[in-house]
Amino acid sequence: MESVKAQSYDVHIDELAQAALNQHIAKNDYSKIFVLVDTNTKKYCLPAFEKKFEESIDSIFEIEPGEENKHIQTCLQVWEQLSNFDGDRKSLLINLGGGVLTDLGGFVASTFKRGIDFINIPTTLLSMVDASIGGKTGVDLGSLKNQIGVINQPQMVLIFPEFLKTLDPRQIKSGYAEMLKHGLIKDREYWDDLRHGNIFEAASSIQKSIAIKNDVVLQDPTEKGLRKILNFGHTLGHAIESYCLENYDKKTLLHGEAIAIGMIMEGFLSHKLTGLSKLCLNEIKETFLQYFEKVDFDDNDMDAILKLLKYDKKNSHGNINFVLLQSIGVAVTDIKVPEDLFVEAFSYYKE
Repeated sequence: MESVKAQSYDVHIDELAQAALNQHIAKNDYSKIFVLVDTNTKKYCLPAFEKKFEESIDSIFEIEPGEENKHIQTCLQVWEQLSNFDGDRKSLLINLGGGVLTDLGGFVASTFKRGIDFINIPTTLLSMVDASIGGKTGVDLGSLKNQIGVINQPQMVLIFPEFLKTLDPRQIKSGYAEMLKHGLIKDREYWDDLRHGNIFEAASSIQKSIAIKNDVVLQDPTEKGLRKILNFGHTLGHAIESYCLENYDKKTLLHGEAIAIGMIMEGFLSHKLTGLSKLCLNEIKETFLQYFEKVDFDDNDMDAILKLLKYDKKNSHGNINFVLLQSIGVAVTDIKVPEDLFVEAFSYYKE
């Protein structure tokens, strides 16, 4: 399957990924090769990876999985391990895991010794279609998503679809939400293909999502304008995800589960503010509710979630900026939303 050319690196898929990895290692004189895994990928993915890798690994570093461990204390743990095992500026860090691990691992590599090479090998559908492109690295600040980080590109990204067999259905659906988002913001035909067929695990669909995101990032690598459209559903979605993470009486949501709610609500805002038709709005809601159970939010939950909006990364000059849809496949950025519409958006979701 054809590779995708990103800003300064390639995304290789399946057989090409294995060949590209071993060629890269052979032509670079790395002093040390380290692999970062979490407890899940160590068990389910590392053995398969080691069979593909022709060089010896100097050390394997293991962290705990999950968004709740995506913080600076985990970075400290990995930085110390890199130092203790004689990592230097000519070392390589291979990040084998989902989006939490590749975000954190990329940040660790970008800041250790002022920057060492890293390669991302995403192992979840979400990380393959989302975190694999764009060079965003970072960690959370408390329960606030992705507040600390840098944009820095990996040497390459390697996609092995076989790793999807290690995932439970909930993780697969979480990635599916991001794929549907790619259709909503950029490609109506892709949206229709995804929602009408069970093809979202196919390598061709993964490649399509990567290509859509990559096309946006190439035009706006530092998120000054167009790249903001990738945040559709994420303004409310991230606030919902953070709220559920910090409240023990709420079920912790996977990223895709939270942004699915965000896309329904921001679809409603799009209907009110930027011309999205009622027919398309209902189509969006019906599609996401087909795959994601409703989450119950009362008035206190809603108030707390809305207070978290002020921490969204797209905000500027005290304004909360939304990405909304004019139609399916056409997104617009920097839309200001009257506060009274937030209550209506929650009501629409709960109907």
